[in-house]
Amino acid sequence: MASVEKMPMLAEGQKMLTLELARLKAERPLIIDAIEEARAHGDLSENAEYHAAKERQGQIEASIADIEDRLSRAQVIDPRDLSGDKIVFGATVTLLDDDDKPIRYQIVGQTEADAKSGRISYNSPLGRALIGKKVDEEVEVTVPSGDRFYVVSKIEFI
Repeated sequence: MASVEKMPMLAEGQKMLTLELARLKAERPLIIDAIEEARAHGDLSENAEYHAAKERQGQIEASIADIEDRLSRAQVIDPRDLSGDKIVFGATVTLLDDDDKPIRYQIVGQTEADAKSGRISYNSPLGRALIGKKVDEEVEVTVPSGDRFYVVSKIEFI
C-alpha cells in the first residue's frame, strides 16, 4: 500500500485552508438553491443559469476535495520549535545577492507561498536550492530570467 505523502505547512497556512474550506461548504446550499431555481425555468438544454450553477457546483466540490486532502496530509511545523545551522522548512533566511543587497525569505508550504511578501515554497527552484545550506554557503539557482547567485548570510527560526 502506498504511503501518504505529508504536506508541511505553518499553522497559519493550516488556518487559511480551514477558513477557505468553511467558506466553500457554506456556499454549497446557495449553489443547490440556484440549480433548483434554474431548473424551474424549464428547458435545461438552453438554460445558461442552470449550466453556470452546475459548473460552479463542480468547481466548489473539486476545491473542497482538494483542501480536505491537503488538510488530511498536513504536517504543521512551528519554526520557533526548530534550531540548527542548516536551512530547513520554516526557516527565515537572509541572502546576499551579487550586489551584496540583502534579501529575506521564509521557506513555507506551497499554499502559503507569496514571493512578494518574502515567503517562498520549499518546492520552488530557490527553495529547493536553499534547503540544507549553511551560513556563508553559496547558492546558485536557475530561474526564467537566468542564473542567480546568492550567499547565505543569516538563518533564523522565528
